[in-house]
Amino acid sequence: MAEEVPASGGLRERKKRATRAALVEAAVRLAAEHGVEHVTVDAISAKAGVSTRTFFNYFDSRDEVFVMVAADSSDRVRRAVLAAPAELPPLEVLREALAAELGEVEQQRELWQLHAEVLRRTPQLLARSIGAHLADELGLAETLAERIGAGSPLFDDGRPALDAEQDLERRRALGLYPRLLAAVGTTAIRVAVEHWSVRQDEAAFAEVFRETFGHLAAGLPAPPRPADGAGGR
Repeated sequence: MAEEVPASGGLRERKKRATRAALVEAAVRLAAEHGVEHVTVDAISAKAGVSTRTFFNYFDSRDEVFVMVAADSSDRVRRAVLAAPAELPPLEVLREALAAELGEVEQQRELWQLHAEVLRRTPQLLARSIGAHLADELGLAETLAERIGAGSPLFDDGRPALDAEQDLERRRALGLYPRLLAAVGTTAIRVAVEHWSVRQDEAAFAEVFRETFGHLAAGLPAPPRPADGAGGR
């Protein structure tokens, strides 16, 4: 969600993140209460305490506030991947970049749950959200490819926009490893959040997140069999 914001960055940047987060939260809460079809840009802006003009400084349309909720977060993850020390393994780099953005999951769990429910009740938004997720995953794969020195020649003059004409070209330019790592990383986030959300009394989210990536780093060996009557995570 857009509320996953670390404390770093200049004052202006933090204010921008806070405004975007307020708009997302306002939209999600209004949609959860009244249904997406009854939520307007004016209502979202009023609830967030900003002008309609400010809303359109952050989102191109009403629907985008429900779909592009993590665009800033994704940009920060990609920058962190490229800025990490060269000696770190790619999986560790990705883990640390994602961990920095997921530090507030426990504080925002209600909003996560409301947003998921809004998407489930609105098929057209769910479809757009899945499309945005896949596009974001492709961008992360390109960044990972760049980090490991397997960057695409498409980077020479800047990355092309994701569109129907160049989508296949972008995918063909990527190797298997960065695509797999990006997919595994984003799936790991989803699994960790879902696993933790129904076991919040057993462990903190950060612990579940680290355990999830620990399994990946170990190559997913079969876990030891639990003792009779033991549950385990």
